[in-house]
Amino acid sequence: MFESIRKHQRVLQFLLLLLIFPAFAFFGVSGYDQFLSDDDNVAKVDGARITRQEFDQAMRRQLDQMRQVLGDQIDAKLLDTPAARREVLDGLVLERVVQREAANRHLAVSDAKLRASILEIPGLKKPDGSFDMERYQSLLRAQGLNEAVFEAQLRRDQTLRLLPEAAAQSAMLPAAVANRLLALQEEVREVRELRLKPADQIAAIKPTDEQLRKFYEENGRAFETRESAKVEYLVLSADELARGIALGEDDLRSYYTQNAARFTTPEQRRASHILIKLEAGASAADREKAMTRARTLLGQVRGGADFAALAKAQSQDPGSAAQGGDLGFFPREAMIKPFADAAFAMKVGEISDPVETEFGLHIIRLTGIQPAAAQSFEAARPAIEAEVRRQQAGKRYAEAAEAFTNLVYEQSDSLKPAADRFKLEIRTADAVERNPLPGASKSPLNHPKLLAALFSEDSVAKKRNTEAVETGGNTLVSARIVEHRPAQRKPFEAVRAEVLARFTEQEARRLTREAGESRLKALQADPVAAQAGLSAPRQVSRQGGADTPSEAVEALFRAPSGKLPAWVGLPLADGSYGLYQITRVIPPSAEQIAARRADFQAQLTQLFGQQDTTSYLDALKARAKVVRHESRLIDKADAGR
Repeated sequence: MFESIRKHQRVLQFLLLLLIFPAFAFFGVSGYDQFLSDDDNVAKVDGARITRQEFDQAMRRQLDQMRQVLGDQIDAKLLDTPAARREVLDGLVLERVVQREAANRHLAVSDAKLRASILEIPGLKKPDGSFDMERYQSLLRAQGLNEAVFEAQLRRDQTLRLLPEAAAQSAMLPAAVANRLLALQEEVREVRELRLKPADQIAAIKPTDEQLRKFYEENGRAFETRESAKVEYLVLSADELARGIALGEDDLRSYYTQNAARFTTPEQRRASHILIKLEAGASAADREKAMTRARTLLGQVRGGADFAALAKAQSQDPGSAAQGGDLGFFPREAMIKPFADAAFAMKVGEISDPVETEFGLHIIRLTGIQPAAAQSFEAARPAIEAEVRRQQAGKRYAEAAEAFTNLVYEQSDSLKPAADRFKLEIRTADAVERNPLPGASKSPLNHPKLLAALFSEDSVAKKRNTEAVETGGNTLVSARIVEHRPAQRKPFEAVRAEVLARFTEQEARRLTREAGESRLKALQADPVAAQAGLSAPRQVSRQGGADTPSEAVEALFRAPSGKLPAWVGLPLADGSYGLYQITRVIPPSAEQIAARRADFQAQLTQLFGQQDTTSYLDALKARAKVVRHESRLIDKADAGR
């Protein structure tokens, strides 16, 4: 049982990730109750529709997630397969099933949990730790959402997780089972080894010319030159267009004037503070107690007490107390308004009266001022040139992209018209192959979609321009084949030495395996007489090691150990044959079991919880009446091709 769990753990975890739907902050899913025609449905769950619009949105989300993981070069066609579409539809079906079950059980997420989830969204806290409502609303607007819609979606997504999480947390693992599995996991076996190597068989291999020619014919693809091509290509990008943009002095100075704030460092102040916490809505007695304490501390620092020492001892701000209350330099907008108003009204060395904010009462000492400083036009010029050139290039790219796409298509026998019009360099590359090359992903010619277009039948036969392919980051590329070199088998005489080497290696492996199997039978028949050459005993754990190949470790712990010595023999990945004698089984000590028991039991409980969740969700789907219309998953344009 343990071996099965260990082998399939990653698979189960992957299934769980697919089955439990996380809340995608700021990327909501449209509502389900859409009154559209029945023809628009791609599935029904207990009579409730899943529309084509929902399916398309799910496909886009899936592609966006793949791009976040794999980068912009991911080809959308990877999802444009029947299997990928069915997987996305299955996810929507499961989501609907879980949603209806949660509704039937009257499950809901509380307002407090919803607020806590929103507060955990990265980027929504100000430097002082308070919630940045303006930033929150800005991010929602960028996604075309308002607070009510987003929070309803977030609440629904969290509700969808309640049932799977409950199923996962219900798993229980008896201590006796955990102890037994842990004992198996920590078991050590003492073995002796004999390794038969292919090199020992080479002297006996003397192939005839006929055998080599037969091997050559049977393995012809191993002796082919790979298909390749010499190509020309054009790259239209904002960066390419930026190189040809001439900037006028007046334009640069105008940009500097209009964006003066960007080239001005605002005044910053440095302060230390002592914080006395005071909760919002505190009683009059608590407020008076906090104020009395603040006035006492204020009297001490104004009377000459060391501010830093007092802050370390008395301040209730854990972030600054250890530094003697020092907050470093900060601009006005970095601090909450009452604090900033007080700090920016003080002179260096002054100590404020208690200042009340939502965090409590602050005694502030101003320790430094950095005046606002404007960067000169000359100093800012490189940044201004880069920005203005980038902006103009972006506009030109947007205008040029469609024209570039049309031109390479309409005048498909040459890239020169497009190169001349957009002042682009026609680049060349040789030995370009049909499949992307690992480690060359930055080259536009290594983009999967562009290579597919370049080596299409029409492009190879007629040497036409490819379509303009977007390779990411505002970049379009069109290429054409100048010279095509198909895969071609090399003559036998030219590769005779390679054929001999491959044949010899294959034959040496075969002979080694046969010798190993014969030796294993001899060892099993007469263990004492056949043991010559075995290594000294060594201990092997399930984790393996450099001395024992992983496939040998698996075989050693799969072998019965009731009667020792036991023998194991198997071919290894390097072509050798390993013979192993198991001489002793060493169980873990009670101390070893105790040291690992808690973590091991927690891991297994989590794994069993994942299995329970999968089974539970499968049961929910089995109870639901699901009707799928997979024929409607294909775009109408594709269906007509």
